[in-house]
Amino acid sequence: MPSDLEIKDQRPEIRNKKILVTGFGGFIGSHLTEKLLNDGYVVIGIDEFNDYYDPKIKERNISLFKNNKNFFFNKVDIRDKNSVNEIFARHKPDIVIHLAARAGVRPSLQQPVLYEEVNVLGTLNLLEAAKNNNCKKFIFGSSSSVYGECKNIPFKETEVNLKPISPYGVSKLTGERYCYTYSYLYKIPIICLRFFTVYGPRQRPDLAIYKFTNLIEEGKPVPIFGDGVYKRDFTYITEIIDGITGSMNYDKSSFEIFNLGESHTTSVIDLVKLIESATGKKAVIDWQPIQAGDVPLTYADVSKAEKLLNYKPRTKPEEGIKKFVEWYRENLCRVI
Repeated sequence: MPSDLEIKDQRPEIRNKKILVTGFGGFIGSHLTEKLLNDGYVVIGIDEFNDYYDPKIKERNISLFKNNKNFFFNKVDIRDKNSVNEIFARHKPDIVIHLAARAGVRPSLQQPVLYEEVNVLGTLNLLEAAKNNNCKKFIFGSSSSVYGECKNIPFKETEVNLKPISPYGVSKLTGERYCYTYSYLYKIPIICLRFFTVYGPRQRPDLAIYKFTNLIEEGKPVPIFGDGVYKRDFTYITEIIDGITGSMNYDKSSFEIFNLGESHTTSVIDLVKLIESATGKKAVIDWQPIQAGDVPLTYADVSKAEKLLNYKPRTKPEEGIKKFVEWYRENLCRVI
């Protein structure tokens, strides 16, 4: 299946520009790294390759670009301040795109201290290194989880009543606060991107669309928490990559926050129906109680990103789910 990210950009102004990407082996990070290398950038990658899920999945993700002469692999934990500083001092990146994190709302309830250490201390280490090495821009991968149970629909970046209801959401909001502080104090141009339920090829096996597809394909029960009417703003991976690369070129202010979503909501039960349609198989539903940390709705207002980043969400869930199922079936035997 051909990649959606194969178009090369050979503009002289980006040739040899160095981009440091944390979390390059993950779902979003591997797509971004592939895109940047295809566009002619030099990419310095940092990834811990921890056991949150099978490291072989990340190894397969990076097999697409690990031998590229413009890619530099660093197996490093972002909590390791000395190693982070050494990488920055050696490579002197122009732009930092920070995607590495402990992800997931529900796991954060079990390991809140770990989420604080990785997502907050790790981010602080990177901001310090960016400050000390004169980086020209810092882009932070945040999350819709910062909005918590926001009552103002759709969610806007100007929302002041941010009350995340999971340690994961708190860690991302704290990361944003540090980003603003470093931008204000040290004049580092910083952009925070709030991702809304990203999905597509290479997504983590613990995410709903992957998990539901796997269970439906195997004829096993699909767990639905609550009544199935909780809604999410599912955003296809190529839209997220477009938003990130668009933010690289934004230079109108020293600090901004942007929502990156599809600006459309799909209920969990309707998501199951879309997967049923794409697979041609019927799901067996396992109804379960609502879990702590879950919010009833995520819904992005993306008008700011559309105006300032030329962001254009265009992949509807019906199309995106079909693409994911195609990838899943073509790659399952090599993914797990």
